[in-house]
Amino acid sequence: MMSVAGLLVLSYLLGAIPSALVAGRLARGIDIRAHGSGNMGATNTFRVLGARWGVLVGLADLVKGFIPPYLLAPPAAAATGLDVLYVQIVFGLAAIFGHVFTVFAAFRGGKGVLAGLGVMLALMPLEAGLAVLVFAVVFAAFRIVSLGSIIATLALNVIVLLKKIVLGGVVREELVLTCILLLILVLITHRSNIKRLLAGIEPTFKRPRS
Repeated sequence: MMSVAGLLVLSYLLGAIPSALVAGRLARGIDIRAHGSGNMGATNTFRVLGARWGVLVGLADLVKGFIPPYLLAPPAAAATGLDVLYVQIVFGLAAIFGHVFTVFAAFRGGKGVLAGLGVMLALMPLEAGLAVLVFAVVFAAFRIVSLGSIIATLALNVIVLLKKIVLGGVVREELVLTCILLLILVLITHRSNIKRLLAGIEPTFKRPRS
């Protein structure tokens, strides 16, 4: 069995796989960073390569975040005797960090939304699912991916706090902190999007031709 340190590194490396960059090379032999918005995410892949590749990249980014906390963390926790949730969070954050700061692309990766969603689906699937519904509603209304992503991440925090404080549900503080950290990360990686949103010039999402 791989060591705990090795599993943690593997979590980072899984998250660091540059899905959009690979898709660009396979689909058209291009560097996705030189096209569209230049971002290595599913949205830019949709715009540059088409719906099929956009969906594949989105799913890949989601799975990259899901696997470390769901599959890699439990054996690591068992081997160390540490609390499994604590290990899941650490491994999940490693995957998100790998996605945003990928060693395979000069430490400049995606914005962390889908990788973060994958992590949260592993940690708290119901709350993450509700956040996805919020994204769907916002996106349907405004057709702006960045706005939907930011509001959905904020909604996740609100949902968790409502469950804990208002409904009296069992929500561990570590999960609350993880949601807050994810929101901070999403706000940081979407700095330019927020500026365009405030200026009213953030582009809407249009269906690709292919």
